[in-house]
Amino acid sequence: MTLNLSIPLIAILRGITPEEAAVHIPLLVAAGFQAIEIPLNSPGWEISLARAANQYGDRVLIGGGTVLYPGQVEHLMELGCRLVVTPNICPEVIHRAQDCRMQVLPGCLTPTEAFTAIDAGAQDIKLFPAGLFGPAYIRALKAVLPRSSSLYAVGGITPENLGGYLAAGCRGVAPGNSLWQPGQTPEQTRTMAQAFITAYQTFATGTPLTRSRYEN
Repeated sequence: MTLNLSIPLIAILRGITPEEAAVHIPLLVAAGFQAIEIPLNSPGWEISLARAANQYGDRVLIGGGTVLYPGQVEHLMELGCRLVVTPNICPEVIHRAQDCRMQVLPGCLTPTEAFTAIDAGAQDIKLFPAGLFGPAYIRALKAVLPRSSSLYAVGGITPENLGGYLAAGCRGVAPGNSLWQPGQTPEQTRTMAQAFITAYQTFATGTPLTRSRYEN
């Protein structure tokens, strides 16, 4: 199974509380985000995910991040989630997600890790920390991966540099602190969400000349 997002942006809401999630997730969905990840080290993550899955699960891919063990995959499924995001490569987690018919986005950095994930059955791969290596590294990594594999850049993603990662070969990106962080106002979330959506649409619909500036 592969991620099928017309707007391939995954919102990472690390540290969000159930109270904050109730305010900010609707703003992200309204802006156009089709996938939302709440890491399992966030306070009250079970409540936040269950509520989000119940309210938006029919049209938004809701999932848990920082998943380390196969048992957590089953718990996420019970909460109504359809996405599993990991910080590392654990074949057992990938297999369990597939058994549960859930989308899985395992985290990797090196070619060895990427091919380990692919051998375990993953089609989509989270590249982290992308911001420390930049689009040039992604372009080099993408050159040796199977064409059927999709990369999602995570770490240091902003509306300003999003296009560079897409031009380097990423299928999508997953913004974190630049999109949302604890204590942020609803207006800030609305503004940043729209900035990311606009940046993606500008790249996706841009002329060759517009897109070429990201490739240099």
